[in-house]
Amino acid sequence: MVRVGGTGERDDGRLSMKAVLALYSGGMGAKGRNFYNDLACRYGYEEEAVEIQDLYLAGKKMEATMAVPDALVDELALIGSKERIADRLDAWRDAGVTTMILSTTDLSTLRTLAELTL
Repeated sequence: MVRVGGTGERDDGRLSMKAVLALYSGGMGAKGRNFYNDLACRYGYEEEAVEIQDLYLAGKKMEATMAVPDALVDELALIGSKERIADRLDAWRDAGVTTMILSTTDLSTLRTLAELTL
């Protein structure tokens, strides 16, 4: 599932996505038994994933959120302007992605996705 943030400024949607990624890679499982943390490591973010989990499990959720790299958010989510989202969708399409589950709770973002994908 690809989460889609607001279609405004990228930094606006990035923070909320960082909080989600911190929860999943930091708090969804015990140390050494977290699928999402392992996945972040496989994506090349091993040092960051360890730091995020350590912070999250220590109760430092905001620090864990801020430790999520912008690059990881950009790789896993569609956040930013309509043009940026269109560019990212094209890149995934060019890479061979044929099916995506796009997730958003924002009606305006949903309309943008419909324009870009239907």
